[in-house]
Amino acid sequence: MKNLLKRSLLAFLLVGATATASFAGAWTAPKNGYYEKISYNYYYAHQTFSPGGGRHETANDGSFTDNNITNYLEFGLTDNLTAINSLTYKWLENEDNSTVAKGHGLGDVDLGLRYKLHDSDLGIVSSQLIVKIPGTYSKNDPLPLGNDQVDVELKFLYGRSLYPFIPGYGNVEVGYRWRDQDPSDEIRYLVELGVDLSKSFYTRAKLDGTTSVDNGKKFDGSGNPTATNNFDLGKLDLTVGYKAAPNWGIEVSYVPALYGQNTAAGATYSVAAYFKAP
Repeated sequence: MKNLLKRSLLAFLLVGATATASFAGAWTAPKNGYYEKISYNYYYAHQTFSPGGGRHETANDGSFTDNNITNYLEFGLTDNLTAINSLTYKWLENEDNSTVAKGHGLGDVDLGLRYKLHDSDLGIVSSQLIVKIPGTYSKNDPLPLGNDQVDVELKFLYGRSLYPFIPGYGNVEVGYRWRDQDPSDEIRYLVELGVDLSKSFYTRAKLDGTTSVDNGKKFDGSGNPTATNNFDLGKLDLTVGYKAAPNWGIEVSYVPALYGQNTAAGATYSVAAYFKAP
């Protein structure tokens, strides 16, 4: 009986660690495998991070909302090379005591590749290249959906299963984003922990950070408080998920801004469904 219990616990931990880590962080999709996530996201901010990092109410009782639907896709070109695509349709509104500005349309589009460099008992190391291209908007719109320029980001990722300590995984990422035209280049970093709570439920926490290199123009006049030129931002991403079946599930997330400067200080609430194969 003891041996049976040990085998059952071992199987649960192995399945949990594998399921949680699949398609996350440094891991690549198997050839012809895919992961697709469709999410509705609501972002609201009535506060702003000052140049010194303080948080204060937006001037003139201002507030900013971003309702959007995002489709995120990963597809395994080979076992070691994964293609990445992200599309977002946005509805924005920025208002204060005297004015209201609105904008909607296709936001910036991400196209990328992740390549697995190393895979062993010590973990997985990957590199990732993302090119961000502007969507169907102009930076001269009353409320532009982004900066209307091309970004290129190179990132290195390290991931490792945390079995047999806990049924989960850890992931660390660091990268540099080159930004065309006015905005500052950025250093990107992320620390992530995912844990299976049971056979069907899991949770995930991320610290997702951006640090400006401060080489962009200081003037920000677009009207979009999340598309400023020289900003720092640290966000905490808290997610709970339910695996409805081996190939699909649902997630809810809460993503508050923890610290920053020269940008909006808000939070995102998300509901998502994901699908994967195999």
